[in-house]
Amino acid sequence: MNNDEIKGKVEQAKGKTKQVIGNAAGDQRLYDEGVADEASGDVREGYGKVKRNIGEAIEDVGESIKK
Repeated sequence: MNNDEIKGKVEQAKGKTKQVIGNAAGDQRLYDEGVADEASGDVREGYGKVKRNIGEAIEDVGESIKK
């Protein structure tokens, strides 16, 4: 996992927590904020996965060239 994947997971957890608290307290604004945080975390984690996969593909090409 890279930094973006980890930060994405943290944002997702923060968003889910806000949703639970907002729902329990009847605070729609907090709940909506949690939904947005979770979505942002999903995007960031996805970006991190793509970045990692590209890096691994470049490393594979480099290894192939060395042979």
